[in-house]
Amino acid sequence: MFTGLSAFPLTPLRDDEFDEDAYARLVSRLARSGVDSITALGSTGSYAYLDRAERSRVARSAVQHAGSTPVIVGIGALRTSLVQALADDAQEAGASAVLLAPMSYQPLTDDDVFGLYEDVTADLSIPLVVYDNPGTTHVTFSDDLYARIAELPRVASIKIPPVPSQPAAARQRVQDIRSRIPDHVGIGISGDGSAAVGLAAGCDAWYSVIAGTLPAPALAISRAAHTGDHAAALAESARLQPLWDLFAQFGSLRVTAAIAEHLQLVSTPSLPRPLRGLDADARARIARVVDELDLAA
Repeated sequence: MFTGLSAFPLTPLRDDEFDEDAYARLVSRLARSGVDSITALGSTGSYAYLDRAERSRVARSAVQHAGSTPVIVGIGALRTSLVQALADDAQEAGASAVLLAPMSYQPLTDDDVFGLYEDVTADLSIPLVVYDNPGTTHVTFSDDLYARIAELPRVASIKIPPVPSQPAAARQRVQDIRSRIPDHVGIGISGDGSAAVGLAAGCDAWYSVIAGTLPAPALAISRAAHTGDHAAALAESARLQPLWDLFAQFGSLRVTAAIAEHLQLVSTPSLPRPLRGLDADARARIARVVDELDLAA
């Protein structure tokens, strides 16, 4: 569950309501594709915009339609007591693990962040993935903080931000983190454009935005890396550079939503307000990239 490819599907909305039918189709499609795990309610799943009842429905739907594929459920929230309640809901839904990013309105200290994980893991009965996503949460983990949190019970993996693009620097970054954490705690790369480099550098897993909507190209990268064919993984990632460029320009969530809408996997619009979909010109560019890269297959 904490190796290979973890796909992060959208949580589509229709008329500001959770579109469970579309979500079930997304999750079932991922399960059939052969991804190693499905992460519901990550940032791609817009967890921060949903209330507890909505998130409970999403978690139950993900587990129901994933079949034998393990489901990791995001439980991030501003208040520790709500995170704990969401953890209970995820466990009751049958999640195989939970994913926790520290959310903040007031800036969090390292002690605040450690205390959050300490409180949540104290009553947890399934594994936890630490979610380090500074671009979204505005919380930056130090290596010392990784080391402290990794010693807590149930911590099984750390989802790290993109590694340096140079292979030697990427390997050194992964080695630096690995030297600070217990052997049983895995390292997962995020930032899809950095995934091939991160996997070649020794990351155990890829926590992927694009895999939640387009699993085939992500699986091509992940499977090549898993077999040690890093050249093939890097080549496929290079082929997808126009997609990574769109991510950099417009943000991965908006681009992924536009792709899912273009392929009629979800309704248009599918994002929670106040998030707006991309304009017609941007959508046309995205459609061209999807067609030119043969991503609809």
